[in-house]
Amino acid sequence: MNQGRIVKVSGPLVVAENMRNCNMLDVVHVSKMNLIGEILEIHEDKASIQVYEETSGLGPGEPVVSTNAPLSVELGPGLIENIFDGIQRPLETMRAVSGDNITRGIKVQALSREKKWDFVPVAKP
Repeated sequence: MNQGRIVKVSGPLVVAENMRNCNMLDVVHVSKMNLIGEILEIHEDKASIQVYEETSGLGPGEPVVSTNAPLSVELGPGLIENIFDGIQRPLETMRAVSGDNITRGIKVQALSREKKWDFVPVAKP
């Protein structure tokens, strides 16, 4: 994982330096709050990042860590029974963890790891 530092914050757009080994569309964790963002542009060692959560309080010098992987989603039967935010976090699960005021940087699984679903394939390989 590549780690850089914030040099500029302008609304949901963050610019971080020391991001030379990152790629366009990599998911990043911004600040110690682990806010989710995505690299939109790279110029030399600076990356422009769209942060998908509230950025108030962020400032220069805070860490930015790249996952070196693009934004992705999980697929499965559990999608039908949930309502998700824009980065596939189930709203009811987030509410159970943080209450009515969902906190920034919250991490929850998109699909339950305990629940089992019946699956009968209809196509033959």
